[in-house]
Amino acid sequence: MKIKIASLAALASLAIIVGCSKNPAENVPAAEVKTATNANAITLVPAVAKTFTFGPETSTIDFIGSKVTGSHKGGFKKFTGELNVIEDRLVPAGNKVVINTDSLWSDADRLTGHLKSPDFFDAAKFPTATFVTTGIEKGTTNSTVTGNLTLHGVTKQISFPATIQFTNGAVNLSAEFVLNRHDFEMKYSGKADDLIRQEVVLKLKVSATPKG
Repeated sequence: MKIKIASLAALASLAIIVGCSKNPAENVPAAEVKTATNANAITLVPAVAKTFTFGPETSTIDFIGSKVTGSHKGGFKKFTGELNVIEDRLVPAGNKVVINTDSLWSDADRLTGHLKSPDFFDAAKFPTATFVTTGIEKGTTNSTVTGNLTLHGVTKQISFPATIQFTNGAVNLSAEFVLNRHDFEMKYSGKADDLIRQEVVLKLKVSATPKG
């Protein structure tokens, strides 16, 4: 009997291990998150800057969220953005993107509705999310983008790595980093036997072209 009980316990432990999915956030750099400073300050873009615009026709804002038993992909179908350029360099402050949170999509219809609910984005109460840059530091292989992100009614300063290139008359920016949803007061935990992870992978692919 003891052998059978031990065998059953071993099988149960194995089932738990097998049932736990890999965290998509592993090996992805995490954004540095701080209290926002001068979040309501008006940023003046130099008059000589050239404005480039982007939207869902040329760009994507996607995410991957996960729980113990699996992961889901999603993103946003509606957003508008502006990048300001002087001599093939982005102006550090004032680049902006505004996201329509009700345009959220996921790979499961039921999940899409839940993500729009008060448990997560609460799209009815917070119809937009915005990000405005406050600084861009060019590195050896990529750049560090810093700015104020307002999401779910919470504003935080975040910094994340990004690749910025100027090709064929367009500004191309790509980034992949991790945000902790708890930093933005999205704390729904899920079921006791299928907890939702705090880490969310954000993927940006932006191609902006001259305005007008």
